[in-house]
Amino acid sequence: MVRGKFITFEGIDGAGKTTHLDWFRQRLADKLNTGVRKVVMTREPGGTPLGGTLRGILLAQPMDLETEALLMFAARREHLAQVIEPALAQGDWVLSDRFTDATFAYQGGGRGLPRDKLEALERWVQGGFQPDLTVLFDVPTETASERRSAARAPDNFESESETFFERTRAEYLRCAAEAPDRFFIVDSTQSIESIRKRLEEVVASL
Repeated sequence: MVRGKFITFEGIDGAGKTTHLDWFRQRLADKLNTGVRKVVMTREPGGTPLGGTLRGILLAQPMDLETEALLMFAARREHLAQVIEPALAQGDWVLSDRFTDATFAYQGGGRGLPRDKLEALERWVQGGFQPDLTVLFDVPTETASERRSAARAPDNFESESETFFERTRAEYLRCAAEAPDRFFIVDSTQSIESIRKRLEEVVASL
């Protein structure tokens, strides 16, 4: 069985990535259309029963920064073991709303946890495993803030300051510059129709 592909969607809160997730999943499913492979859609933190429990804690409970990072990677290890790795091994494709780049961006860039600590956790939990493709929805922090204010009650991350999101965005862009072959950056200030035209390029390339 040919291994499946692992694709992640990333971006700061309010970047608009969630708007396109289900549409992109359907476009991938249409492309595969073999009757054998399927597209598994998941998210982080979460993706498993344990991950869902940890997600609720992470989004609502105050905690030490290192505890937060450890819980993120604990949820990720379970996610890899129970969902991502088995699906890829049987030839399915996996589409995830966030993965490790989000931890570098939020806990590293936003909250200021030293990168070497995150890199050590990444090596321990993932080895050399990385997404085949990461679609980064990039948007100015002011625009993202306006979008968040129109949404539901904010969680622990969504209620952070604009300065926090500026640092988070900068770290996302650093990750993209460091791995240009893996990242596909989408200007998320465009209309939904324009963004989906860009995403069609991604589907075609796969």
